[in-house]
Amino acid sequence: MPATTGPQDVSGRAGGPASTERLHVAIIMDGNGRWAKQRGMPRVLGHRAGVNALKRTVEGAQSQNVGVLTVFGFSTENWSRPPQEVSELMGLLKAYVESDLERLAKAGVRVRIIGRRTGLSPDIAEVIERAERRTAQNSEFVLQVAFNYGGQADITDAARAFAERVERGEAKASDLNEKTFEQFLSTASAPPPDLIVRTSGERRISNFLLWDCAYAELVFQDVLWPDYGPEALAAAIAEYRGRDRRYGGVAADDVAVAG
Repeated sequence: MPATTGPQDVSGRAGGPASTERLHVAIIMDGNGRWAKQRGMPRVLGHRAGVNALKRTVEGAQSQNVGVLTVFGFSTENWSRPPQEVSELMGLLKAYVESDLERLAKAGVRVRIIGRRTGLSPDIAEVIERAERRTAQNSEFVLQVAFNYGGQADITDAARAFAERVERGEAKASDLNEKTFEQFLSTASAPPPDLIVRTSGERRISNFLLWDCAYAELVFQDVLWPDYGPEALAAAIAEYRGRDRRYGGVAADDVAVAG
């Protein structure tokens, strides 16, 4: 799918030329544990350092023509981690909102949390609702945090929601197509990502934005997430800018040469 052309496209899924559009960049923030281990620190300190990296990256993204930044904060699979680490990750979301919400709001940032709300503790649910409510009118920049999120879970939930509409007689099975289906995803209000970045040197998607990444460019960087910031983001975007996005088609001159 085409990329976003500006803040006005935040609620749509369309876009424009790859050289001038405001980008939707999605980041799998990986490497907190390894960063801490290299320094002989507990994993939780790596996660805390990762929050600072997120702050730096959000601040730098707006100056690099990024209109939407989606980050993978907590996956549906992360519940299997040790309870102490899960508790720490939940606490970090609260701490991030408490420390940065007003600054983000004043900077024109809209905060959206994508993922399942069921199963979250009341205090976490309240933090999420407050962050979204406080920034709901902003349109300068969108920060999406994938929290209790999994790409397979999101597709499953969307399929269930459409099936329930059919059961209620509000839709027919024949109504379903790609455009209709994506409106049931938790990511429906944002354009699909132009660029997905994974840090730490790993080379996999890890159940992130599985539907949305159909035509995203993938960049894998060796930097561990706590060391990330505007310079690393700029390098990823520069690599993206050097690619030719054809969305399954070919350029006219390529067709002429082939003929």
